[in-house]
Amino acid sequence: MENQIARVRLIPLRPDVQARTCLGKTRIYELIAAGNFPQPVRLGRRIAFVEQEIDAWILQRMAERITAAA
Repeated sequence: MENQIARVRLIPLRPDVQARTCLGKTRIYELIAAGNFPQPVRLGRRIAFVEQEIDAWILQRMAERITAAA
């Protein structure tokens, strides 16, 4: 488990997650509440997201786009 934790990279909502997803903070929170976005990791009063989960979410959106076009 220690190796897995060492490989996890946390990224902040602002500016990283917003820039990667092109979504605003309010929309991201709406998607989280609906269960359609990765859950954040609470770090005291701040939150961050697991970079790999955000990347996977983006790739899933891309796959859905390709499937819808086919």
